[in-house]
Amino acid sequence: MVFPERFSNLPAYAFPRLRGLLDSHSPGGVPVNMTIGEPKHAFPAWVGDIVSESLAGFGRYPANNGTEALQQSIGGWLTRRYGITVDPDAQVLPLNGTREGLFNACIALCPETKNGKQPVVLTPNPFYQVYAVAAVAVGAEPVFVPATYATGNLPDYNSLPEEILNRTAIAYICSPANPQGAVASAEYWRELIGLAEHYDFKIFADECYSEIYRDAPPAGALEVAAQMGADPERVVLFNSLSKRSNLPGLRSGFAAGGPENLKHMQRLRAYAGAPLPGPLQAVAAKAWADEEHVIENRALYAEKFKIADEVFADLQGYHPPEAGFFLWLPVENGEEAALKLWREAGVRVLPGAYLAREVNGHTPGADRIRVAMVAEKEEMRTGLIRLRNCIYKGEVTG
Repeated sequence: MVFPERFSNLPAYAFPRLRGLLDSHSPGGVPVNMTIGEPKHAFPAWVGDIVSESLAGFGRYPANNGTEALQQSIGGWLTRRYGITVDPDAQVLPLNGTREGLFNACIALCPETKNGKQPVVLTPNPFYQVYAVAAVAVGAEPVFVPATYATGNLPDYNSLPEEILNRTAIAYICSPANPQGAVASAEYWRELIGLAEHYDFKIFADECYSEIYRDAPPAGALEVAAQMGADPERVVLFNSLSKRSNLPGLRSGFAAGGPENLKHMQRLRAYAGAPLPGPLQAVAAKAWADEEHVIENRALYAEKFKIADEVFADLQGYHPPEAGFFLWLPVENGEEAALKLWREAGVRVLPGAYLAREVNGHTPGADRIRVAMVAEKEEMRTGLIRLRNCIYKGEVTG
């Protein structure tokens, strides 16, 4: 029996790897899970009503490229949020979660060669793991670019050698960043888009955390590209209702960009896509049209930011996240810290190295842990206090 080798070098995915590290040990207290970015805030009360009203849709195949109502709703949100105008039919593609889109967009849009050589796909390091597997799937060379405190927790793609940039076909970028919470400024986007224009590559802008922020709403890649008058095909934006609307189980996201990019993505989707069921598309259409629940959600996270800032006020090396809902905390060794926290405090966190790759003997994030602030507020406070006392003060309370 012969199996393909293209994925044989993939490390174990982060969460099975974490279970292997922790599950043979008993927790040192009532467990507090702060690993996965699964929001626990309430989703809008009207979700169930819309599903009930749309039940007949489960008896029909769903629209592969999204219902007109959903496409229009997403297009309207893009206009309100970023001041850009898109053709919903030609420039918006609803997705069965953005992970599907981030993977399949690479399949649909990455060329077989770039300037006669193997193409390169750039990814921040650490990163959302689908970026790397997409690169491997299309036979591209994944190039992992450090996104550390020294680089503002965003990758400095401008620093790459011309040999790499001349082969670059796609650059993934996540803003607000998972796991660091850093936000790409309008200037960062302008420089990256200018680089992409010069070396002729596409930017895949993963903006799934764009609606959870402290102060000003983060700039968007399509927004800045439109202001620059860049090639409309230069940027593909991805966003989701998982974080914005506390609906990770809905599996509803979208891609938006130039009509040629979207045409190629739609063509692939006709053969291999998994469209969202009709009743769930109806929920998504309502969710993208409604901002009230998003404002309420953001206010809850503002309270959590404040709690985290208070708990870690005296911690040297604590850098409050600008956006998103993760803390990216400094430790000596992420795996050792995660194991200690679980065994001594019952707090479950993710070692930073599980989100990164080793390059030239160094793994960005090996000296970090990622802490998800998604639990109910008081449970989260308890978890953070236990974490602080266990890792940074040597005692467990709370």
